[in-house]
Amino acid sequence: MESSTNSTRLSADEFLSIIRKQQLGKLKIYIGACAGVGKTYQMLLEGNRLKSRGLDVVIGYVEPHERPETTAQIRDLEIVPPRVIQYHGISLKEMDVEAVIARKPTVALVDELAHTNSPGSRNTKRYEDVDDLLRAGVNVISTVNIQHIESLYNIVEEATSVRVKERVPDEVLAKADHVVNVDLPAEDLLERLEAGKIYPKDRIERALGNFFTEKNLTRLREMALSETANFLDRQQRKTAPNEAHPGGVGQVMVAISSRGPDPGALLRKTARLASQLNAQWYAVYVRTPAESATQIAADAQRRVTDTLETAQKMGGLVIVLKNESVEGALVSFAREYGITHLIVGRPGARRFRNPFRKLLHDALIGKLTGVDILVV
Repeated sequence: MESSTNSTRLSADEFLSIIRKQQLGKLKIYIGACAGVGKTYQMLLEGNRLKSRGLDVVIGYVEPHERPETTAQIRDLEIVPPRVIQYHGISLKEMDVEAVIARKPTVALVDELAHTNSPGSRNTKRYEDVDDLLRAGVNVISTVNIQHIESLYNIVEEATSVRVKERVPDEVLAKADHVVNVDLPAEDLLERLEAGKIYPKDRIERALGNFFTEKNLTRLREMALSETANFLDRQQRKTAPNEAHPGGVGQVMVAISSRGPDPGALLRKTARLASQLNAQWYAVYVRTPAESATQIAADAQRRVTDTLETAQKMGGLVIVLKNESVEGALVSFAREYGITHLIVGRPGARRFRNPFRKLLHDALIGKLTGVDILVV
């Protein structure tokens, strides 16, 4: 039997992990309801304040959008020249990650966290560039709009009828050290828009008729305030978990299927719930004999693979179980892992459903007493 001394001693890899974690840069994010609330302005303002106190601050990338107040805040801040990428005859500018790391500043200001980089860039997304900076020990201050948070995709679409293409995984926001909400009432934002302080004149009319309605802006503002409150609550639980929640928060899981409703909606619902509870979440797929590679169509296999990959990117732990019974596997897993919240998809209409066979969620409710089961 291994001695208590050996069992409690940190392995070399674990100790190295701790050292690396201590060497990581810190991340601060300015979040807002939408473009024009002043996120970039506040980021630059803080950069100037930090520089005036003797810190080495550089601009990794900034989008002033020809807004005079924002452009004025660049002032004497050093700008690391961007990379210029030629794409289909067009010159595109992106942050030069290697140059920023080689410069080794104390703080780098990096605008628009959800931005998709040009083909040929080091990373696909700017938040991946920021990850590289953090791993290199560079502290980063960045910006993002609330509609770009992955788990809010469906909620934003339902509220505004707008599909947001560029999205940031929730774990990026969750691992931030500071999140600051830049708030501006809808009325003030609309005044800024009409005065030409957000978009050029030729874009104002279209913006007012689409995204920039008072109803949309008010809903997005509520989301930004709520997300910031959730972040602060999670931070409080990390620093004083016993005070905030004496009984613990438990664990969350979502049951994945090759059929059923939109898997993206299931994952986002799960990620949101886990984030609010500050809990770990699991994406569990049960591969029964009927779900083997030879039994289900190629598109169904791709659906499962894509769903599990998405779950992993969103911060979930992917679990694939082989079992004769989906119900039995889910019940066993939930009990073994202390699951307190379970999300399952609402079954679609089937032409030949056995009226004497219980639906999955009904069967789970009967066997998992004490577990909150949400049918989406």
